[in-house]
Amino acid sequence: MRETLTFDDVLLVPQKSDVLPKDAHLTSFLTHEIKLNLPFLSAPMDTVTEHGMAIALALSGGLGIIHKNLSLEQQVAEVRCVKRFENGFIENPVTVKPDDKILKVDKIKSELGFKKVPVCDEGGRLVGLISDVDYYMPDDAEAPVRERMRPLGELKIAVGKIELDEANRLLRMFRLKTLCVVDESGKLASIVTRKDLEKNQTYPLACKNKHKQLRVGAAIGAGEFALARADALVAAGADALVIDTAHGHSEGVLETLRRVKQKYPYQPVLAGNIATGAAARDLIEAGADAIKVGIGPGSICTTRVVSGVGMPQLTAIMDVAETVRAMGSQTPLIADGGIKNSGDIVKALAAGASSVMMGNMFAGTDEAPGRVEFLNGRMYKVYRGMGSLEAMDRGSKDRYGQCDVSEKNKLVPEGVSGRVPYKGHVARIIFQLAGGVKSGMGYLGARTIPALQQKAEFIKISSSGVRENHPHDLLSFDAAPNYRADE
Repeated sequence: MRETLTFDDVLLVPQKSDVLPKDAHLTSFLTHEIKLNLPFLSAPMDTVTEHGMAIALALSGGLGIIHKNLSLEQQVAEVRCVKRFENGFIENPVTVKPDDKILKVDKIKSELGFKKVPVCDEGGRLVGLISDVDYYMPDDAEAPVRERMRPLGELKIAVGKIELDEANRLLRMFRLKTLCVVDESGKLASIVTRKDLEKNQTYPLACKNKHKQLRVGAAIGAGEFALARADALVAAGADALVIDTAHGHSEGVLETLRRVKQKYPYQPVLAGNIATGAAARDLIEAGADAIKVGIGPGSICTTRVVSGVGMPQLTAIMDVAETVRAMGSQTPLIADGGIKNSGDIVKALAAGASSVMMGNMFAGTDEAPGRVEFLNGRMYKVYRGMGSLEAMDRGSKDRYGQCDVSEKNKLVPEGVSGRVPYKGHVARIIFQLAGGVKSGMGYLGARTIPALQQKAEFIKISSSGVRENHPHDLLSFDAAPNYRADE
């Protein structure tokens, strides 16, 4: 029987270094096609990732995965919220017609957040622009748009194909908030907004596609329902699909993966979760673009206790990474679960992961779904495993092979539901985690994540060493933004 290890069992040996933390680069890859400027992913959990979290992660350079405990229509809407948040050229923008009522314009503003809407005739030709300052509600609700819009003759527009830099130059030159771009026949082709220009300057590391839209992933599960979900999510613009199951080394997952890749050969598909090299080999041969590693390490997961099955996370990452290398493959690995602090992220990356997926670290923030609760004078938010009774009853039971169970009291959960302290904006958490990873890279003299993996030397430590890792021999100590006393 061999020895297996997890994050707390080891440390990395410091190396001679000429790399300061500020000089370390966190660039990595989710798949061969998707570059990350921050190797952090938010987990597809219903108390972690909807559009708010996905936007925050993408703006920071990472990626959020929208959970699937939603109706298909709701999940598609979440993906579209992310895709519309930041753009270069906004193609196929929302428009209204001259005879539409102002009520429709106001509904677009309230539901989609668009304060300026192009006005086009039946042939798609631009005839004006309507803004929320052009009307008063409810007085103008029934007025036609043509009576309140700014007509085409008063607008500064661009004609023909132009580059984004030129569009941004026109925005600055004419002090515009919105620039409409039309083709030679006058049909609206796209729009560019100053708000998106400002976002580009504020978030230079944002994870975007070639159309300058924020990237986002979405979970689909396995089976026939997953294929229908994949169709809708690809159409909505999801950058990556995640076949998200508790046991990724199963025929159902492999068959779903083959069918999705057969239909969408250029669509990045992540698959998991697994913990062995044999599982990695089968997923790669079936077409996986990235692999999620982790069976039971999450703070809200009880799979190992309930089923007696699993693998300590560090060993799982190392085993899978070794097999991938032996195959001559460069398929990226995602370390999913068990992360308690930035040091664990460093260890996961050093062991062979290209990125880490986190739930608990991002739960409890403003961007996570759910309301703030008060308990004994303190603020909390609910955080639950997708294997908890509550989450399974809402829709995730197929993840645990129980999709045919109709009664809640007949479900066998593999997770729990609990509370985590309210943490404020997730940007603060991301900043501290990224800073800790850069610190670890500095200690090892690693300027990049591949260099970190080459230089890494792990040592096993004793239980006394684990205790020594933490603050000790103090009556009390002040709180730090990147350390919890329960670690």
